[in-house]
Amino acid sequence: MTTISSYSLAANKEYCNFCPGYCCYRLEGSSLLITAEDINRIARHFGISDGEVRKKYIEGRNTFRVREDGSCVFLANGKMCKRCSIHTARPRQCREFPYHKSCPYLESFELLEAIQPRVEKSLSSGSVDETVTS
Repeated sequence: MTTISSYSLAANKEYCNFCPGYCCYRLEGSSLLITAEDINRIARHFGISDGEVRKKYIEGRNTFRVREDGSCVFLANGKMCKRCSIHTARPRQCREFPYHKSCPYLESFELLEAIQPRVEKSLSSGSVDETVTS
């Protein structure tokens, strides 16, 4: 007798390799915590100083600036997957998401509904929007 195990795409971290970047859009009331270590890693990635990273990419003391659509400044538009332009230097919080849990964007209709229109718009644009808001 063959046993069928329950499988959830949302629980499979491999899905992240093919995801259009749902978690790369800021939702109201949420923020990405950027540490000094993250800033230093990004600075080394670009070959610039930590201060330059803070000036160009950090909002307040501890989160990235976002574009008008709420997307991360490092999210490449016009690509369906592998959209993080600093993937090897991405912040710890990005590396660890979804924290050994299922992806909340695949399990919550409300979250997906809030993000999907923005994702579709950026995928159809084909260019990186450099407009950043604070």
